[in-house]
Amino acid sequence: MLRLYYLCILLATVVLSVDLISCSKKIQNLPVEKAILTGAPFVPPLIERKSPAKVVVELEVREVVKRLADGVDYTFWTFGGNVPGKFIRVREGDFVEFHLANHSSSKLPHNIDLHAVTGPGGGATSSFTAPGHKSQFSFLAMNPGLYVYHCATAPVGMHVANGMYGLILVQPKEGFEKVDREYYVMQSDFYTEGAYGEKGLQPFSMNKAIAEDATYVVFNGAVGALTGENALPAKVGEKIRLFVGNGGPNLISSFHVIGEIFDAVYTEGGMGKNQHNVQTTLIPAGGSSIVEFKLDVPGTFIIVDHSIFRAFSKGALGMLKVEGPENKLIYSGKEVDEIYIESAASSAGTKTSQIITTKTYENKGEQLFSQNCAMCHQDKGQGVAGVFPPLAGSDYLRKITASNDRSQLLKIVLKGLSGKIIVNGKEYNNVMTPVAGLTDEDLVELLNYVTNSWGNRASKFTADEIKKAKARL
Repeated sequence: MLRLYYLCILLATVVLSVDLISCSKKIQNLPVEKAILTGAPFVPPLIERKSPAKVVVELEVREVVKRLADGVDYTFWTFGGNVPGKFIRVREGDFVEFHLANHSSSKLPHNIDLHAVTGPGGGATSSFTAPGHKSQFSFLAMNPGLYVYHCATAPVGMHVANGMYGLILVQPKEGFEKVDREYYVMQSDFYTEGAYGEKGLQPFSMNKAIAEDATYVVFNGAVGALTGENALPAKVGEKIRLFVGNGGPNLISSFHVIGEIFDAVYTEGGMGKNQHNVQTTLIPAGGSSIVEFKLDVPGTFIIVDHSIFRAFSKGALGMLKVEGPENKLIYSGKEVDEIYIESAASSAGTKTSQIITTKTYENKGEQLFSQNCAMCHQDKGQGVAGVFPPLAGSDYLRKITASNDRSQLLKIVLKGLSGKIIVNGKEYNNVMTPVAGLTDEDLVELLNYVTNSWGNRASKFTADEIKKAKARL
């Protein structure tokens, strides 16, 4: 019986050795290519080859101080120098040779857990890397899908909260349908000792992180990373594919593009288009989704976490700027702007309504203000108490227009404003989104209207002043 046992062990060893030799020969015969890695919001090109390859991925960990919001810096721990980490694209069936380097300036060891890896720790147990060292491990990309990767060095939550996450796409072997543009968007939550918008280099708050009390919720690592000049460009008629991840470490994302409907959603990053005509899709912490949609009309489409205070008070807001011809059948734009007055009816205490006149504007500046600003600041510039600051009789506005650098006001209009400000002795801490699509002439009219209405008085802006100020921004 004992001899039979040892014979079985011997046979199993021989079979395993043969399999390993066969595997090794197959790997040696694969073509070798170096992975193209891209920083957000960009995505490596579609993989066109029809067979597997040996793909070499080289990723470096760096601990760097970068902007989290205007005037706010943070020490990010990164894969590749930015948050989120580099986008990695491989093909189903590829043999991936992964090299992780930890820059010598790092203060801590790091590793990487790729959710695309089948193996202990997703590679974390094989990639623990001290500062100034490199590690290597390999894996077979067996399962197509869009996967999160992150650092898994203890304390894991702290490493993730400081920015150590990204996306790896294992493209299905049959490929992807070609689209006009692909973008990489990743949400995450940050926990700082200071309040939202508090200036200076902000340290990480473990207490806030444990309480899941996020100071910032952002796309692509910073407030405004996808707004203004950083808005994602596109054109009418194009089909867009967004690879969306959620680094967490804590919060679930309610991902939504205002004014668009997702034609198809690959729920949780799987490879089936299992949902169509979706308004908002949930993305768990440490999860992903792929959304596709066609652009039918022009305009600036706002990208948000529809847990809406995160968008307008914590930074989870981006923009997709679409250029091209209008289609009035699909979307007319405003057709009527009339005053509505509710009046008491003579019978039974019921109420009727009257529409009495078409809204007219004294000048273009008033019209531009009504279209772009009045929703928040109200039609008489009075603002909303505790939420949106007043423009009427505003000492904040008066100080800017009386200064030697009036371009500050133009910067607020074009780039937005976030964080704490004091207006007429009261504190406001919110987000003003950039105003898009204004010509220099529009800016002159709008700024002159705001700075010379409701008790405000300032010297008039000129087209030349606007042009020079824009050149300095």
